[in-house]
Amino acid sequence: MPGLIVSVNHRLSQDEALRRILAAVAQAKTQYSDKFDDLRDSWNGYVGDFQISARNQQVSGTVRVNPSDVTVQTTLPFLALVFKPMIESGMRDELARIVA
Repeated sequence: MPGLIVSVNHRLSQDEALRRILAAVAQAKTQYSDKFDDLRDSWNGYVGDFQISARNQQVSGTVRVNPSDVTVQTTLPFLALVFKPMIESGMRDELARIVA
């Protein structure tokens, strides 16, 4: 599966950036629970791994909350390649909103 890497700079403390990312993940689990078959995440310090299943498609990746940026590295199913620019832009916009 093709990969996608999105990185957004922030001026928060690393702990505050992590707190905001975790809050956004918790909100997404609640808000979009009807759209996902499965949404799992596990965290080890400032690094989180996630797996999402929806409509028989799977996406997995890693979120790294660094001192000056947040980076999401993920795989995309082949069917999503057509939407890669839109997905990348949406991820960048949402990350920027979260850590603004």
